[in-house]
Amino acid sequence: MPIINRMAELHDEITGWRREFHANPELLYDVHQTVKSVKERLLSFGCDEVVSGIGKTGVVAIIKGAKGENDGVIGLRADMDALPMHELSDKPWASRAAGIMHACGHDGHTSMLLGAAKYLAETRNFAGNVALIFQPAEEGGAGGKAMVEDGMMEQFAITEVYGMHNLPGLDIGKFAICPGAITAATDEFDIKITGHGGHAAMPHLSVDPVFTAASIITGIQSIVSRGSNPLNSLVITVTKVNGGTAYNVIPNEVMLNGTIRSLDGDTRDYAKAQLAKVASGIADAHSAKAEVTIRAGYPVTFNHQAQTDSAGRAAKLISGDERVDMDASPMMGGEDFSFMLEARPGAFIFVGNGDTAGLHHAEYDFNDSAIPHGCSYWAKLVETVMNSDAND
Repeated sequence: MPIINRMAELHDEITGWRREFHANPELLYDVHQTVKSVKERLLSFGCDEVVSGIGKTGVVAIIKGAKGENDGVIGLRADMDALPMHELSDKPWASRAAGIMHACGHDGHTSMLLGAAKYLAETRNFAGNVALIFQPAEEGGAGGKAMVEDGMMEQFAITEVYGMHNLPGLDIGKFAICPGAITAATDEFDIKITGHGGHAAMPHLSVDPVFTAASIITGIQSIVSRGSNPLNSLVITVTKVNGGTAYNVIPNEVMLNGTIRSLDGDTRDYAKAQLAKVASGIADAHSAKAEVTIRAGYPVTFNHQAQTDSAGRAAKLISGDERVDMDASPMMGGEDFSFMLEARPGAFIFVGNGDTAGLHHAEYDFNDSAIPHGCSYWAKLVETVMNSDAND
């Protein structure tokens, strides 16, 4: 069951778009050049409507099918922003922007959806409307939430929505999906530990926040290993430790920062509550003080059953049954497509990126061999879901 012939024909052209985006990455909502390129291409394809400025800098294009009316509108989403990282690459299309790179493949996601848009505008072999969603600020800016809160679903009458992400380590041409939670909720925490500074040679006259911080770093792992049900996924990771100014000075304060990842609401609530209790209790035992601040991040990305089945059927039309994992293991990374799935039923699928560097790695590059598979998936998804006979 091959990729669509037209996608194979467009492969080189779409690869050129992808490399252009890769060489010119932009952050968060400041994706103005990317938006300009996306809009120009969508208009050149003959999309029926192209609207920008949704959720600050998001773009939505509408393509109308040629097979009659349909009560539903299917939304297809791609993210556009890059990461604040220095790229380690000698490729001709390496980032030209200092300290910014497409380390998560959003350049590929945008290009694949553009390729699907060109095909769908040419063929229109479906009923009703398709909404192509190009979203800013996935990397920490909650652009998906901004587009939803800006009324995108209502404005374009979207009834179900789908997302796709590349996955290093999964072979080119393979897909992976599961019903229910597929990526984690992402909460952030700050722990300010206050002690009493002094001379490093006389720790008995001080309250050492460095030693207290070390105890807290170790102690909070008990939340995962002893307090949480081992069958419920939970990760608590301290990612930053800041404190001290000299080799012979015990500081007054140390700051810890990190993340909590979970796949269900009860575990999420438990972890946040226990983090504050454990950190404060350990600090108190050391005669120090711990002030804990937790910020809610992206919610769990939760795939709806019917739309997961639809996504799987479309992927199998491209790759065959044996190359589509319908019971993939959830991942503890976060994804703000979750906000769209809270607003409308839908599904999020992974497409293989082959043997490449991992996501958010300085040597990562989207694998252009994945382009025809991702484009064909989008097209088949539309043509199967938005079929007038199937939706009467």
